[in-house]
Amino acid sequence: MEELVNEFYASVKKWLKTNPKQIRAFLDFLQTVREPGALDTKTKELIAVASSVAARCQWCIALHVKEAIEAGASPEEIREAAWVAVLMGGGPNLAYMQLVEKAIQEFTEQG
Repeated sequence: MEELVNEFYASVKKWLKTNPKQIRAFLDFLQTVREPGALDTKTKELIAVASSVAARCQWCIALHVKEAIEAGASPEEIREAAWVAVLMGGGPNLAYMQLVEKAIQEFTEQG
């Protein structure tokens, strides 16, 4: 799963060269949304995990499980957030629980 996170960051670096205006605008927006406000960072990352499963984005799942763990989320909290996405999306989202489990395992072993 770490390779997916690294792959994503490598792409962002490329886009900083090829499309700097667009990627900087997106990164600024990302930073603004991630800042604690009415919701703390952990809660926002749990929402991002669920959204990643719903969107069926393997890079997003890897990144947001890692960031949820770094924000203090437990594996149980991450799983529960992902299960909400499965509830809303059914069988196709269930298949993506495999990636959530793989990311939890990898990033908690490294932590």
